[in-house]
Amino acid sequence: MEYDEKLARFRQAHLNPFNKPGPKQHEQEPGEEAPDITPEEALPERPPGEPEFHCTERVMDLGLSEDHFSRPVGLFLASDIQQLQQAIEECKRVILELPEQSEKQKDAVVRLIHLRLKLQELKDPNEDEPNLRVLLDHRFYKEKSKSVKQTCDKCNTIIWGLIQTWYTCTGCCYRCHSKCLGLISKPCVSSRVSHQAEYELNICPEIGLDSQDYRCAECRAPISLRGVPSEARQCDYTGQYYCSHCHWNDLAIIPARVVHNWDFEPRKVSRCSMRYLALMVSRPVLRLREINPLLFNYVEELVEIRKLRQDILLMKPYFITCKEAMEARLLLQLQDRQHFVENDEMYSVQDLLDVRLGRLGCSLAEIHTLFAKHIKLDCERCQAKGFVCELCREGDVLFPFDSHTSVCTDCSAVFHRDCYYDNSTTCPKCARLSLRKQSLFQEPGPDVDA
Repeated sequence: MEYDEKLARFRQAHLNPFNKPGPKQHEQEPGEEAPDITPEEALPERPPGEPEFHCTERVMDLGLSEDHFSRPVGLFLASDIQQLQQAIEECKRVILELPEQSEKQKDAVVRLIHLRLKLQELKDPNEDEPNLRVLLDHRFYKEKSKSVKQTCDKCNTIIWGLIQTWYTCTGCCYRCHSKCLGLISKPCVSSRVSHQAEYELNICPEIGLDSQDYRCAECRAPISLRGVPSEARQCDYTGQYYCSHCHWNDLAIIPARVVHNWDFEPRKVSRCSMRYLALMVSRPVLRLREINPLLFNYVEELVEIRKLRQDILLMKPYFITCKEAMEARLLLQLQDRQHFVENDEMYSVQDLLDVRLGRLGCSLAEIHTLFAKHIKLDCERCQAKGFVCELCREGDVLFPFDSHTSVCTDCSAVFHRDCYYDNSTTCPKCARLSLRKQSLFQEPGPDVDA
């Protein structure tokens, strides 16, 4: 009998699980014969406390009527948004009617979650989305990662990678839903970096919220300092005010505070400023001698870095003309800081940060030692390009990057520093060249025979 009851409930669940059970069957008298009835008519009574399932329109099987014979999770008959919404509402009603913390209620919650995921898949299809979208200089590529939790930069909501399609700009790392691509109004920051790579070097140049017409500097949404209708948040880099959707209280190092005050404390900036500063952090656009020459008197490490960079520039001609150095690619030791082999004036924010942390001085000293070892010890061709002091004609072979030498700025001759300053501040080689030029262009005297 118990097996027949389960079989009857199983058939009822798969035929019409939301309909009420049939009317009660009259109890059979001991002498009466059982009438011929179909299995649907011989359904047992619904136990007290078990909820009824109602569905006025098309019936969908959620597998909620029986634990032992329920259909696998995720297998639904609903195929459109309206039917799924109806099934979700019915499932929510069932959850509220079931006893608290019961196994049936837990199963119903699981099925509700899968119904909502199915509904989200229908609302946000990802099969026909292109892999590349170009919009306002952004180059959006469709992400394939499903487990990473990100936030949409446009609508400021979570991107559920498991069920939603989302894109990332390869230029500025702007992330957004596929449905938010058409709402983007801000051009890619990378285009600004490539065309106008310069910093705002005034510390927080605030112009006032009234000059912005009490609107966000980016999206032009109404803002106020009182938070009505939206909170006004100031960007420490631009000095302008933004709404909470464009300013997430991200922290970044402000270049103006670094070059003027040697201050590396991160300040709150807008999303646009944060992306711009992140792209500019390694670009050598700071000419410290012009912006703040007194910074070299305050920071001793900068003086050492400048001397090492000057020595590396003096070593560069040796490597360019040395076959072994070119094969060994010694100059690629500075490939992350290519501007170090081009000049000694330009710095990036990352250079100054590494100076503050003590990393740049150590790494640059190691590279300097490696370069000097090749020129003075390892390579005979580079050794042959050394100099002999033309004042004392004594001592070892000199190189322009040695600490005890002086180099003439006109003819690049190398001398001992003590010899050069003890004799004269004028290069003797340049003096001889000037005398020779004078003798060549001197007018000849009168002819004696005449």
